[in-house]
Amino acid sequence: MPTIISANLNGIRSASKKGFFDWMQKQDADFVCVQELKAQAADMTPEFLNPPGYHGYFHYAEKKGYSGTGIYSRMPAKSVTIGFGNPEFDAEGRYVECDFGTLTVISLYCPSGSSSDERQLAKFRFMEAFLPHLLALKNSGREIVICGDWNIAHQQIDLKNWKSNQKNSGFLPEERAWLSRVFDEIGLVDVFRRLQPNATGEAYTWWSNRGQAWANNVGWRIDYQIATPGIAGGASSAAIYKEQRFSDHAPLTIRYSD
Repeated sequence: MPTIISANLNGIRSASKKGFFDWMQKQDADFVCVQELKAQAADMTPEFLNPPGYHGYFHYAEKKGYSGTGIYSRMPAKSVTIGFGNPEFDAEGRYVECDFGTLTVISLYCPSGSSSDERQLAKFRFMEAFLPHLLALKNSGREIVICGDWNIAHQQIDLKNWKSNQKNSGFLPEERAWLSRVFDEIGLVDVFRRLQPNATGEAYTWWSNRGQAWANNVGWRIDYQIATPGIAGGASSAAIYKEQRFSDHAPLTIRYSD
């Protein structure tokens, strides 16, 4: 029964100092997908590269202190794909794909559009480029789990203040419609929602560092495990870990059957 964790670290060095790797060792997960490393290869310590019992695979951004994704796995990957074939976004370190027999695990960090109109346009370009890639993955015949920070809250129950955020990046109608296409047209599954269809405040995975967002649970659910129907149908439990804070995101753990 594989256990898969997805965690946006908002800096691997920062998360390590806050105890992420100590916590990770206690979870006995088969795969741990991480995003927003904010590190280059030269910054990676042995603990970051290969924590005890794990193999590490990474996609670093060209820009220093920015983005980056990784996968830790108990077993060595049979093949590894870095990037999804788009020069603009592959330069930003947003995609690692590892094959393990019949299972493919992907760590994904979708762009955020919140910092500027320019970045929102980049986010739209990413969405347009990534949708056909998702379709190709779905049609590959493999079981696939895509873990990551998708930077989109899909439904009203996925964020605290949905009414006031309808014109803000992360909850724009175009973004939500795109995610609906991922589920409804391509046929991939939002595994957390399959298990907990009505969860609201307990479902949030990200809280702004501004104001009292964490203290008041003014959060968003933007971290997902999105999977092909076969493995998604065998998911048995989902948990969001909030007892310790390693970053502004909380790790999402899902247990699957073999």
